[in-house]
Amino acid sequence: MTAVLFELPPSLEAHEPPAVRDQVRLLVSNGDEISHHRFTDLPALLRPGDVLVVNTSATLPASVPVVGAPLRLNFSSELPSGRWLVEVRGSDLRPRPGAAGVVALPGGHSVTLLEPYSRGRLWVASVDFPVHEFLRRHGEPIRYPYVRRAWPIEAYQTVFATHPGSAEMPSAARPFSDRVVTRLVAAGVQFAPLVLHTGVASPEAHERPYSEFYSVPPASARLVNAARAAGSRVVAVGTTAVRALESAVDPSGTVVAREGWTDLIVTPSRGVRVVDGLLTGFHEPRASHLDLLAAVASRRVLERSYAAALSSGYRWHEFGDVHLLLPSPA
Repeated sequence: MTAVLFELPPSLEAHEPPAVRDQVRLLVSNGDEISHHRFTDLPALLRPGDVLVVNTSATLPASVPVVGAPLRLNFSSELPSGRWLVEVRGSDLRPRPGAAGVVALPGGHSVTLLEPYSRGRLWVASVDFPVHEFLRRHGEPIRYPYVRRAWPIEAYQTVFATHPGSAEMPSAARPFSDRVVTRLVAAGVQFAPLVLHTGVASPEAHERPYSEFYSVPPASARLVNAARAAGSRVVAVGTTAVRALESAVDPSGTVVAREGWTDLIVTPSRGVRVVDGLLTGFHEPRASHLDLLAAVASRRVLERSYAAALSSGYRWHEFGDVHLLLPSPA
């Protein structure tokens, strides 16, 4: 696993959403060049013809209280079998391994934990009710200890959110506002939407990604292929967009329309086949996402850019600042 060695001081954790979503900072790593911007500078940093690949998955209020216990159950991902991956957390928002059995939920519902899925943290569960409808009535957004108070589900949606299904927000797109999107379109930047329903993150265990549902529509596949043929850059907005897009590449290197569950893990040794750049948040030292970032850039670039982010006071996590990784101008 790629590791960028640093200590993340609590003062750099974003504890709440910014008052205006596009008023966050933007660190740009352009090969060996590092520069500091506001997110509203993004239209000037991209070129006409560049394509931004955006995830249109909407965030579910995926966390519900467990009846009769100081616990919460987080719904993570639906499996191809129709069962769900779920996580049990304590009242301190820390993971609880739990034990197989029936978990009582609000409204007289329950789920049955069948077997451990990963290190005792995620469980395969049998669910016999419509999950999305249940969560709309009883759920709240998943929240970790660094977010000190609850925020409404609207704080966890991006402007692209149209397809409900993510346990956690595809947060790299959170700084986009209507006005920034309008300026990008006016500057000749194109948008290629796709879907990847992201599951529950693992801030403590830093596990590898597991199977997630994705869909790359025909129009987006054509747009990305045309941009690459014209020599324009394909910039993914978030690691979820990278995973989905790279899952839809055929052996010839062409993006095709495709949907299903992907097990793809993007690493430096695997590399990326169609993504040139990446807009992403800042990740923790042992986060598995860093392997994907190193596949787009390099470990050396990440070490330099993260050192610059730390020394300049950039903010981490889903409500924090963002990082644009672009290929070297050469």
